[in-house]
Amino acid sequence: MHRLIAPLFTACLLIAAPLSALAQSTRPSSVLPTGGGQALLDPSDTVLLLLDHQTGLFQTVKDISITDLRTNTTMLAKLAAMHGIPVITSASEPNGPNGPLMPEIHEAAPDAIYVPRKGEVNAWDNQDFVDTVRKTGRKTLIIAGVWTSVCVMFPALDAKAAGYKVYAVMDASGDPSELASRTSLARFAQAGVIPTSANAVLSEVHRTWNRPDAAELAKLYGMVAPNYAAVAESYQRAQEAAAQKK
Repeated sequence: MHRLIAPLFTACLLIAAPLSALAQSTRPSSVLPTGGGQALLDPSDTVLLLLDHQTGLFQTVKDISITDLRTNTTMLAKLAAMHGIPVITSASEPNGPNGPLMPEIHEAAPDAIYVPRKGEVNAWDNQDFVDTVRKTGRKTLIIAGVWTSVCVMFPALDAKAAGYKVYAVMDASGDPSELASRTSLARFAQAGVIPTSANAVLSEVHRTWNRPDAAELAKLYGMVAPNYAAVAESYQRAQEAAAQKK
């Protein structure tokens, strides 16, 4: 009996070793040997979907200021462009009262792909849109849009059902009321869609100040947190004053 067990045990070890090596080799680059990043965004697997940020719809948003909404959305587009994250935009009917998309998105992310829809409220009902997402080969979706309860909610639920990991950026989206926003947040949580903020997305992609684009990232923090921009400015002035004294 022992003569049979020993060879089998050895064989199991030989099989396990390559499997362990394979697991290490396929670990996302965003996950460090410490395990840091395991639960965070992997930029190489992420797509940014900015849906229905239309000027007409902005007039109905009551749960966030239009200035904050537009600034946070623009920051996400800039962040994606800086880090090679695909950006896909869409609008159900830009020629109607909902109006055209805010221009800042495509100005900040010139390579963003715009997918026109044929009136579908839910972007996931449009085959061209779904095909465009699938062609990226990426399985993590960051979604923002107006309204949160509709333009973000519907495709987020469908994408989640289709096997994607889905984040909903609450402060780059807007709803007609605080109640609608709170209801949207509860429904996201029930469906397994991850609610997040523009600042959190920025920080998850950023990860460390020890990188060559740190100064550019600091500017993005100044967009979503103006007080942080003031901190950076005061620090810069103090450094300049100290240098002059020397």
